[in-house]
Amino acid sequence: MTKAAVKAGSYARFMQDVAAAKERVLILDYDGTIAPFSAHRKMAFPYPGVGDLLHQIMSDGTRLVVASGRAAHELLPLLGMIPPPEIWGTHGAERVYADGRYEEIEVTQDSLEVLLKSETRLEQEGLGHLLEVKLAAVAVHWRGLKPAELLPVRSKAYKVLEPLAGKSGLVLAEFEEGVEIRLRAANKGTALQRLLSELNPDVPVAYLGDDITDEDAFRVLNDRGLTVLVNAKPRFTAAQLSLKPPDELIGFLTAWSKACRGKA
Repeated sequence: MTKAAVKAGSYARFMQDVAAAKERVLILDYDGTIAPFSAHRKMAFPYPGVGDLLHQIMSDGTRLVVASGRAAHELLPLLGMIPPPEIWGTHGAERVYADGRYEEIEVTQDSLEVLLKSETRLEQEGLGHLLEVKLAAVAVHWRGLKPAELLPVRSKAYKVLEPLAGKSGLVLAEFEEGVEIRLRAANKGTALQRLLSELNPDVPVAYLGDDITDEDAFRVLNDRGLTVLVNAKPRFTAAQLSLKPPDELIGFLTAWSKACRGKA
């Protein structure tokens, strides 16, 4: 157990570590965590006040990372932050550093062919308008659909994707109001493991997320840092703490900023 490691109920101790640290890392999921869900994905902006707090947190010396299932290029205009934080897109398959450097995981030709086949077959089922095509994934979104529309869309998506999942390193994964076929290596837990391997073990690290896809990261970090579920509705989670957005989320970010300035 390192100095920065946190058990449930030791939030105050963790914030003291944040205050005392010369280096600290805060990782935030986007949709459902720092931004409310929206049926119009290009209009899903952060909760009021969150952007200013994130600017302050970066200015206070925190390495800020926004991790999302979205493609990395979608996040920068939504965040509207100058300078931007580090971005992990497509569940960590893409990594855009704060200085603009871009890295992506390798996607084999076999995997690309299965993803292309997924996209084509979903379009043939009439789901083209609900698709999100990314570096290492193809997703079907059904947020905002009427109840009578949802079941047929979900059934068609699974009919197409289930036979293709498991091939060429691909998996089928649900997320909030949708499902996707993606590269197994495109995983927030794997991305977090990579980051931790680059850090000194006493650097405080916190990860905040709302979705099932964030549970991989929670499990990786639980013996090393602070994990926080941001969700208005209680559910089973591996996270150590739970916050309701937006007020409790803003309270956490405010406390983090104050801790960075020695006011914990």
